[in-house]
Amino acid sequence: MKFALINLSQKLFKDPTDKTLIQIFRYIFVGGGAFIVDFLSLFILTDIFGIYFLISAAIAFILGLIANYILSISWVFDRRNLKNKQFEFGVFAFIGIIGLGFNEVFIWFFTQNLHIYYLKSKIFAAVIILFWNFFARKYLLFR
Repeated sequence: MKFALINLSQKLFKDPTDKTLIQIFRYIFVGGGAFIVDFLSLFILTDIFGIYFLISAAIAFILGLIANYILSISWVFDRRNLKNKQFEFGVFAFIGIIGLGFNEVFIWFFTQNLHIYYLKSKIFAAVIILFWNFFARKYLLFR
């Protein structure tokens, strides 16, 4: 039993993998870390510095994108299709920019039309965008 738990732990957290379910599991942690960077930046920029929430959301999203890239290439996606790391980051960022567009639309819609507090709107948007980012990056960049 102990060996099985160690083996499972090794597969989930350490071993290189191409298995989509394990990658999604890891990406949820990566996305969670990037979300914390994004969410805290959004709060600080909006509530402390008084920047309009949609501008803050864009800046915060970019900071989260950088955190996501660093964690994704070091832990989630072992196989890399592109040799040029600058081009790879460009494609990764392009997918993120599409996600940023979704982020802005969802936050705006939930906040302005449904009158949901902007930080709650961010949480709803982040859950939706997590899946866009994972599958777009897995199938376009890291297959």
